[in-house]
Amino acid sequence: MVVGPKGCGKTSLVNAINDYDGPLRRTQDTIYGPKTIDVPSAYIENAWMYKHMIALAQDAWCILALVDQSRCAEVYSHGFARAFRCPVIGIISKCDLAPENEATCIKQLKMIGAEEPYFRISCPNHIGIEELKRYLLEFERKVRGLS
Repeated sequence: MVVGPKGCGKTSLVNAINDYDGPLRRTQDTIYGPKTIDVPSAYIENAWMYKHMIALAQDAWCILALVDQSRCAEVYSHGFARAFRCPVIGIISKCDLAPENEATCIKQLKMIGAEEPYFRISCPNHIGIEELKRYLLEFERKVRGLS
């Protein structure tokens, strides 16, 4: 499951994980992909909608929580990751923009309780995407007890 604020690169990451190379599909609906659940940004930006994310997470084996290095707005509540029964992995999106904000992004991921390692990605520049995909494949095997 992939969550994050509006404009953080969530849909671009979902498309990369699903090996989809078509046009971006922007919608306010939850989109179930072959390997992902793309959660609308409104669910993060409105704390009263967290209950919908918690329900959606029942179908997920992990959650990718994105923070946008180009903007660094704090959108997650303190301890956000504790609301879920599956691991929450921290992703710093747009890592090629505003490098001076990296420490702030890491601080946010720690504050919400996202698991390390944190991944730095830039979808348009293909930075960190393959590393993240390899990690997720191996991590899924471990989480699900597959060999």
